[in-house]
Amino acid sequence: MRPSTLRALKRAAELTRQNRLTEAVLIAEPVILTADSYEGDEILRWIADHVTAFTGETPNDQKENP
Repeated sequence: MRPSTLRALKRAAELTRQNRLTEAVLIAEPVILTADSYEGDEILRWIADHVTAFTGETPNDQKENP
């Protein structure tokens, strides 16, 4: 993944944690839409592996559903 793509994803995650979703989308969307198929796969993997970067939760924070 290009360094600029990674920076955009990290910034989008930071903004999402601050409840600034509109700004996060404005930063991440162009990067995601212009990615080729290889980088798109890397982006999907990065997001899946770093979901807590967007939610701000840790595995201990997550509660089980009854």
